[in-house]
Amino acid sequence: MRPASVALRLAALLAVASVAACSDDGRGDGPARTGSTTSAAGAPERDEASAPAPQEGTPVRIRFGEAQVDGTVLDTPTGRDLLEQLPLELTMNDHGGVEKTGALRQALSTEGAPSGADPDVGAIGYYAPYGDLVLYYGDQSRHDGIVVVGRMAKGFERLADLPGSMTVTVEAVDPP
Repeated sequence: MRPASVALRLAALLAVASVAACSDDGRGDGPARTGSTTSAAGAPERDEASAPAPQEGTPVRIRFGEAQVDGTVLDTPTGRDLLEQLPLELTMNDHGGVEKTGALRQALSTEGAPSGADPDVGAIGYYAPYGDLVLYYGDQSRHDGIVVVGRMAKGFERLADLPGSMTVTVEAVDPP
């Protein structure tokens, strides 16, 4: 084989590999999930097999039981409305062993938000039909009415250890 032919084949192979790495995963919602994806808000999200990624936005602290978890609320219309209600003390209930939900004082804007979402484990969400803040500690499937508003840092897994009803405090914190 001539050197030019080998180089051409190598270039074609690299191009195919590059396209495959950026291809749709068959769900029709964007890039394949390989540990890091991009949310509808354009912020990086992670699946449960990888460490949470830092996100741009407003730092928050979430306290529950004897634990606390830091997180970030995204700079979106829904996220800004949530921040205006902070600090919050909510009674949250467990649903399906994957999420804690609690009613907010008032509804949040869903301006510019998609009709629904498939929140990643560790997401902070808003369930618009009920006006609930949602903390996803397990794998929830896609549902209409879910708006992802942020992300919890490592430690959110402890939510699974607290069944039933509990008090959760959410407050904005000064950036480090």
